[in-house]
Amino acid sequence: MQLKSREIVNDIFEKERDWILTQANHSLSEKPVHITDAYSDKSPGSIHDYYSNGDYWWPNPHTENGLPYIKRDGQSYPNVFHEHRQILRRMRTNTANLAAGYLLTEKEEYAEIAVLFLKEFFLDEKTRMNPHLLYAQAIPGICTGRGIGIIDTLHLIDIPMAIRAIKPSLALTPDILEGLKRWFSEYLEWMSTHPYGKEEMNAKNNHSVCWYVQAAAFAKFTEDSDMINYCIQQYKSVLIPQQMAEDGSFPLELARTKPYSYSIFVLDNLVTLCHILSSDKDNLWDFQLEDGRSIRKGIEFLFPFLKDKSTWKFDQDIEHFEGWPARVSFLLFAGIATGESEYIKLWKSLDRDPTDQEVRRNIAIRQQVLWL
Repeated sequence: MQLKSREIVNDIFEKERDWILTQANHSLSEKPVHITDAYSDKSPGSIHDYYSNGDYWWPNPHTENGLPYIKRDGQSYPNVFHEHRQILRRMRTNTANLAAGYLLTEKEEYAEIAVLFLKEFFLDEKTRMNPHLLYAQAIPGICTGRGIGIIDTLHLIDIPMAIRAIKPSLALTPDILEGLKRWFSEYLEWMSTHPYGKEEMNAKNNHSVCWYVQAAAFAKFTEDSDMINYCIQQYKSVLIPQQMAEDGSFPLELARTKPYSYSIFVLDNLVTLCHILSSDKDNLWDFQLEDGRSIRKGIEFLFPFLKDKSTWKFDQDIEHFEGWPARVSFLLFAGIATGESEYIKLWKSLDRDPTDQEVRRNIAIRQQVLWL
């Protein structure tokens, strides 16, 4: 059974309204957070510079000081510095909640607090985050930062959509809007030109997909048509051909110690990229290679394993396997784009508020109504 996209969107707004407003009202009472609220003594940067550690790197048991750290793929070290990740996500979540509340009600109080979160996190001199990730996913004893760390800002793709939703509000003044565009333009320039950014862009697995999702979202917001066109070209010539197998699976994700969650994660972000970049002129939902590989093929491969997890025929994840599947945006976007009601039905049935923090971290989009 196929559904018309407008019917789906109207139904989503109606069915999700109470939950959206509950989240928005909770965020009304939250105070703005800043990257300057926490600092690691291991960071070589200033209080305005984002810092984090690689998840799967542990103290070396064979040295007195634990250096250099050693890797345990898929096993998260509990004592990493993750405060900046949490602060960034908290800012994103509250801003998205408030923007969604404004979208549904047009109440100015939602937009006013959302703008306060944005202004203090990105623009105010005393509390702003600098637009780079020089010190993300550092490994003690090995490096002060890595290109792989750019995935830490994946959650920021919600911010341009939140800004779009509150744009009619008087609270979002022209100066603030231009300041936000400037921040994202500077960050996009950094992640496009710095060696870390180039390294991440050319990764062979989900990391490059997440680079392109961010680049596309930020380019749309800053009206960078060259970057948008580049992302479209890379989607067609690199991401689908190099990462997807003929059956629609992603072999590099299946080879990891968390094959189920990584398969969901990469497809979720690849679908988001398709959603961002598709237009009447160039509809990526209909793009396919000569051998049939396409975004639809990827969805068709994974969908049965989401609908019935017991049919998963690959290894179980070493951690957090029980937390999946949860509500991910690609089922909603795909259902709207293809008209497949089964995708929407499954999306509705999955947990929209998972308690597993690793699962929550791997869901890039918090308020999916902002994207409709």
